[in-house]
Amino acid sequence: MKIAIIGYGKMGRTIEQIALQRGHEVVAKIDVNIENTDTFDSENFAKADVAIEFTTPKTAYDNFMQCFKHNMPVVAGTTGWLDKMNDVKKYCEGPNPQTFFYSSNYSLGVNIFAEINRQLARLMNRFDDYDVNMTETHHVHKLDAPSGTAISLAEGIISNLNRKNSWVLSPEQRPGAIQIASIRQYEVPGIHTIHYESEDDLIEITHSAKSRRGLALGAVLAAEYTVEHKGGFLEMKDLLGF
Repeated sequence: MKIAIIGYGKMGRTIEQIALQRGHEVVAKIDVNIENTDTFDSENFAKADVAIEFTTPKTAYDNFMQCFKHNMPVVAGTTGWLDKMNDVKKYCEGPNPQTFFYSSNYSLGVNIFAEINRQLARLMNRFDDYDVNMTETHHVHKLDAPSGTAISLAEGIISNLNRKNSWVLSPEQRPGAIQIASIRQYEVPGIHTIHYESEDDLIEITHSAKSRRGLALGAVLAAEYTVEHKGGFLEMKDLLGF
């Protein structure tokens, strides 16, 4: 598989390492902060089977549009741009559907955790005494808050717990909303904790990332899946079979 990496920062470099270890080839690297990198119109980019995009919320959507212009399948790892998700999905429909794989978090462990989160929410429908909230902690360089993973986890709760209908960024309060506390600290790769608390006790489930490697591996696995399933909108549930 030939890969174009869009965003050659720490994540991009880790993705490159994992891709090479799995026998793939990185044929193009696009990064506005590095001189003499490839462009979307370059011959190297045209050689790629798929593009893996990890940049910033401000640049991600334009990068997707550039890929669609060249009919390049995209594995998107950037969060913070979800207000334009419906526009992206429209490009994945119609007579010439683009291929777009999105996850707020590519870690296999996080996606298993998300499935446990949904199952726990369904179980807690019977126990009204427990309120639910969330804490997410990331490194100080993360630009969006709450994290895309936290939003996805909150949506998983909302879809399965009848007494919750939205989320808010703590300390804001709203009836029926899940409070999400976002902490930016040191170089923490990512910690997400769901809290169910009553007057009598506390139930917590937590996922802690040890490094970026798990995210990079998941992104490369998603790219492998995308190349074999072109045309349409893809998610981790398609890859993992949840």
